[in-house]
Amino acid sequence: MKLKTVTLVGAVAAALLVAGCTSKTVNQAQYSGFLPSYEGLTAVETASGQKALRWVAPGFNVANYDKLIYQPIRFHPTPQTTDRISQQTYDELLKYANTRLSQAFSNRFQLVGFSSGPRTLEFRGAITGVSASTEGVKPYEIIPVALVLAGAMTAAGERDQNSELYLEGELIDTGTGKPVMRVVRKGFGKTLGNDKQAVTFADLQSVIDELTTDVANFH
Repeated sequence: MKLKTVTLVGAVAAALLVAGCTSKTVNQAQYSGFLPSYEGLTAVETASGQKALRWVAPGFNVANYDKLIYQPIRFHPTPQTTDRISQQTYDELLKYANTRLSQAFSNRFQLVGFSSGPRTLEFRGAITGVSASTEGVKPYEIIPVALVLAGAMTAAGERDQNSELYLEGELIDTGTGKPVMRVVRKGFGKTLGNDKQAVTFADLQSVIDELTTDVANFH
């Protein structure tokens, strides 16, 4: 009986460990519908060391373009305020994202208001989600006692949570009207103390900074 109990505890612990792991990339159920297509997306590591899903058209070379139409980032769908995420947080995230990304693009391209000529790209992007998820069970918590405590803390809302920002975007060749790149990514901000702590702009600012780094260093 004792052996069976230990085996059962081990099996439950292993199952919870797998279920508790937080995915570093967006899964299909979290696609927002902002992009016309999600076909061909594959996992990549970006210049900032983050994980993302990306599709690049065969033969695409960013060096073949020197102008860009920047369509300001927006929310998709329209976000709802909660007791944890305020309208001020949404407004600050959107303003900061557009400021940083437009600057990053302007360092690489001449920003133009409209052009269907050669060597011109158009950028479309959206913040598709702001969330907080309970951190996965860590490997050291596989010990049965620690696992039980972790479960109790989750039920009580006391476990740390990941603050997360979801983004989707695409680049279009204005000469052909066809997409040349699509990106879907989930960025992790600061860790929250529990499921009552509000998500603020400061918690997620680093996610936008990492995205800006990747725009500046993509080849």
